[in-house]
Amino acid sequence: MTSYKSKHGTVSKSPAELFMQFADMRNFANLIPEDKKQQVSLEADYDRLKANVQGFNIGVKVLRRTPYSLLEFEDDGAPLKFNIALHFDPMGGSGKTDFSIDVDADLNFMMKMMIGNKIQDALDKIVDGLVAMSEGRMPEGIDPSMFK
Repeated sequence: MTSYKSKHGTVSKSPAELFMQFADMRNFANLIPEDKKQQVSLEADYDRLKANVQGFNIGVKVLRRTPYSLLEFEDDGAPLKFNIALHFDPMGGSGKTDFSIDVDADLNFMMKMMIGNKIQDALDKIVDGLVAMSEGRMPEGIDPSMFK
């Protein structure tokens, strides 16, 4: 397995608020812009998410929920084996959260060369985007009109 660790970001939400947004897999369906929903077949319940994107089936399930501090996910019918850990650490009673993501993926040499840096970049952008949204800003590179 190849490991990737995102940067840490300070999210302007408490660990409990942030944790609850990620704990229910049905919430991920709400992140798909309306104009893209026709291109994605998506099924979700509390514990599992299954999607078909451009002919690729991707499945993710919750492996472990440690209330307000850790969520772990694993592949569930995805083309490759992976584990994802979301960390929600309180920041000294400030009502803010130190958020980070760890990913372990079973990538062969060729896949590692092709997408390894993209995985790292994507993780860091997710953290940056979450920080921006928690502060009422639109994440960099996102067109606000896609949410209308």
